[in-house]
Amino acid sequence: MGILLWTYLPPHLLIYCFPRVSILELSGTYDIKGTWKSSITLPCVYTPSQDIVQQTVIWTLERDQSPATVFRRDSSGDHILLSQYRDRVSVPNSTPGDVSLEIEMLEVTDSGHYTCKVTWKAPNKSLLTKERTMMVRVIKVAVTKPIIKPGNLGFTVPKGASASLTCSANGSPPIIYRWFKGEPGGKAVHVSNHAVLMFDSLQMSDTGKYYCKAENRATSQVMEQSDSVQLTVMGSEQSIEGVEESATFVTFLNRPHKTSNYGTLLWVWGVPHSLRRSFDPEYQGASLPLYVIILIGVLCMAVVLVVIAVILCRR
Repeated sequence: MGILLWTYLPPHLLIYCFPRVSILELSGTYDIKGTWKSSITLPCVYTPSQDIVQQTVIWTLERDQSPATVFRRDSSGDHILLSQYRDRVSVPNSTPGDVSLEIEMLEVTDSGHYTCKVTWKAPNKSLLTKERTMMVRVIKVAVTKPIIKPGNLGFTVPKGASASLTCSANGSPPIIYRWFKGEPGGKAVHVSNHAVLMFDSLQMSDTGKYYCKAENRATSQVMEQSDSVQLTVMGSEQSIEGVEESATFVTFLNRPHKTSNYGTLLWVWGVPHSLRRSFDPEYQGASLPLYVIILIGVLCMAVVLVVIAVILCRR
């Protein structure tokens, strides 16, 4: 009779007949949300026992009523059976009883029902199995405010050169980009539907303000707009070497000194003529009148004579 009763006991009651048998912890949430491109851990933990030995750990995914094995651990090692999970999933091996599934770089297609199935061998050689199923939902991320990055030449580019402006935003793909020329909120012209706005040969008419918009669909349609940037195209006559100086003057030591449009060059008293000419080809230097030169010579001679007289008197 005892043998018959043992035979007809259901498997889940056998677990309670052995108080030291390992049992999966069933506490915790069964509905897990993960963010696209982030990492997530699907908890599956049991209390280990010296009386029984873990045989296999199997993680399966059921999506659209089609179950598939994602991960399997047995005596031969760990095996990732779905190619789309290669290098993205793992099960820790350092903590006894912890067989949680870790998924990196979540994709939207990772959503579905995941089942953790653990099998142990009892002292009487019988096998005990326990399962835990949880729902995983991967949430798409709304697009962020885009930023505009210039090409190697920056935002000030010579006429005829090639240049580019890149609109960059984060969020779940696909992201739709649109470029506009003009002021945001004002009169603007739609110029491109690509993330990178290319200029093969810049013309003076390309000078102006540009901004972009980025759009994707997360829980709803989301659109963000960048700040505007100023693109300036310089003609050949505006090169730094040949730029015409504006009629701007500053007063220094009661004498006018011309300053550059770029705000970096200031003609000041005491700069050698040769250095001035290197900045300003039109600078010819200033010649002194003959009487001034003679006066300076006489004063220098007088100073020398005074010095000699002082030395002789002291002796």
